[in-house]
Amino acid sequence: MANILVTGTSRGIGKAIAAALAGHNVVGHSSRGGGGLIAADLAARGAAEGLWREALDRLGGRIDVLVNNAGIFEAAPVDLPAADWTARWERTMRVNLTAAAELSRLAVLHFREEGGGRIVNVASRAAHRGDSPGHWHYAASKAGMVAMTRTVARAYAADNILAFAVSPGFTASDMVEDYMASRGGRQIVADIPLGRVATADEVAETVRWLALDAPASATGTVIDVNGASYVR
Repeated sequence: MANILVTGTSRGIGKAIAAALAGHNVVGHSSRGGGGLIAADLAARGAAEGLWREALDRLGGRIDVLVNNAGIFEAAPVDLPAADWTARWERTMRVNLTAAAELSRLAVLHFREEGGGRIVNVASRAAHRGDSPGHWHYAASKAGMVAMTRTVARAYAADNILAFAVSPGFTASDMVEDYMASRGGRQIVADIPLGRVATADEVAETVRWLALDAPASATGTVIDVNGASYVR
């Protein structure tokens, strides 16, 4: 039975990931907490370390798997005032990438002492094909997450520290449904050869496999879950 920390589990993909990992010792997180989740605002400096320490305490001093799922998706149109545009950029990068990096660093240090472990990062199709004009920062944060995953995989494989990433496309969730409605849902679905967006359960099953069952030689792998809407 593995001890697992999953960030961003209050809804959507994160909630589905926690459910897919049922039977293991899973500690979840949200910005506000509640329902047994650890509260941590990952936009705040130092929050990631506090989250890690509390999760470690709840899990009896050992974490086997870290799943970095928490993220935000807020627009930053280029015609915003400069200060507002930069503030949204920096908030997105801090939540989506810097906090994930801080947690991954703590995981690597911990895994070195424990004989190994796994990190699974939830990135995005946007890491590979870019995103809308209002979401440069989101695409950049997810591309950074992919690069970080590959770097960790190469750097620490000899220590039995494995790193993987999942790159979903549009996935059924409240956030995505609102975005699709604003962008023209039919047009978006028409661009997906599968004919529908992915389900949160499909992404969660991919994360579960990487977290628990993927062979060690697959470290560094990035798996697309986007209905063939973008292939590499």
